[in-house]
Amino acid sequence: MSLGAIAIRPETASVVGLVVVYIFFAAFGGAAFIGAPGWSSWLNIAAEVGIIALPVGLLMISGEFDISVGSIVPAASMTAAIISGHYDWPAYVGILGGLGVGALVGYVNGFLVTRTAIPSLIVTIGTMFVVMGLTLGLAVLIKGSTSVSYVPDPITKSLLGHFINGMFNVSIIWWIAFAVAFYYFLHISPMGNWVFAIGGDRETARNAGIPTRQLTVGLYILSGLAAAFVGIAQLMTYQSAQVAGGQAFIFNSIMCVVIGGVLLTGGAGSVIGIVLGTMTFAVVNQGIFFSGLDSNIGSIIIGALLLAAVLSNDGFRALALRYATKKK
Repeated sequence: MSLGAIAIRPETASVVGLVVVYIFFAAFGGAAFIGAPGWSSWLNIAAEVGIIALPVGLLMISGEFDISVGSIVPAASMTAAIISGHYDWPAYVGILGGLGVGALVGYVNGFLVTRTAIPSLIVTIGTMFVVMGLTLGLAVLIKGSTSVSYVPDPITKSLLGHFINGMFNVSIIWWIAFAVAFYYFLHISPMGNWVFAIGGDRETARNAGIPTRQLTVGLYILSGLAAAFVGIAQLMTYQSAQVAGGQAFIFNSIMCVVIGGVLLTGGAGSVIGIVLGTMTFAVVNQGIFFSGLDSNIGSIIIGALLLAAVLSNDGFRALALRYATKKK
C-alpha cells in the first residue's frame, strides 16, 4: 500500500489522535499513567465500551443507529442476577437468560427498523425506554429492590470477571477476541461488503440481491448480544446488578465509533478505526484522573475530539474519492 493510500485512510486520523492525547496525558499524568496502573485503568474502560462499540460501529457503517444498548446492559445484568442469584439457578442459565434478553431486544429493533418507515434513531430510543421500564418494574416485582447481588462460582468469575494480576480485567481479552471476529466479518467475509453496500445505498444494495432486511436484523441482534455480554461481565466483576447502570454506554460507544473514523452518514469505516477510537476515548477518560485536571477539561477534550473526528472524516472521504478518481 502506497503512502498516499495510507494517508487518506480514516484510521490514520485515529492513530494521530491517539498518539497526541496519550503524549499529552503522559506528560501530565506522570509515571503512574504510563505505568501498569494507568494502562490497566484505561484498558479496562476501553474493553467494556469497546465490545459494544464494535457492533454499534457496524450498524453505523450500514446507515443505522442503536441507542438501546444503554438499557440492554442493565437488563441483561439484572436478568442473570435474578435467575442465578435470586432463584439460585446455575450460572450458565443466568448467562443464557441475559444474552437472550439482548438478542430479543436486538431482534425487535431490527424488525421494527426494516418493517416500518420509522428512523432507527427513534425506534431504538423507544425500545430503550421500554426496556428500562420493564427492567425496573420486574426487578421491583420479583426482588423488591433495584439492586440484586450475585456471587459467581470461581470458574465463571475467572472467565468473565477476573482481574489479571489484580489490575487487568479479563474483559480486555474478550474485547480482543470480539475485535478479531468483527474484523473478519467486516473486512474478510463477503458479508462485510454487504454492510458497506447497505450504508452506501440501501435501494441499490437490495436491487443487487443483497438480503438487506436479514442483514440489518442480524446486526441489531449482534449489538444486543454485545451489550448483554458487557452487562453480564459487569455482574460477574462487581457481583451486583443495578437497574440504573449502562446509560453512559449510549453516547460513549457512538463517540468511540465516530472518533474511529466511521461516517455518520454510513458507508465507510473500519474495525481498526473503531478500536483506535475506543482507545483514544479511554485514554482521555482516565487521563483526566491521573493528571489531576478538572473533570470539565475531559469533557472539553472529548467534545473537541468528536468535532475534529467528524470534520476529518468528511475530509478523508473527499480525499479518498479524489485519490480513487486519479488512480482510474
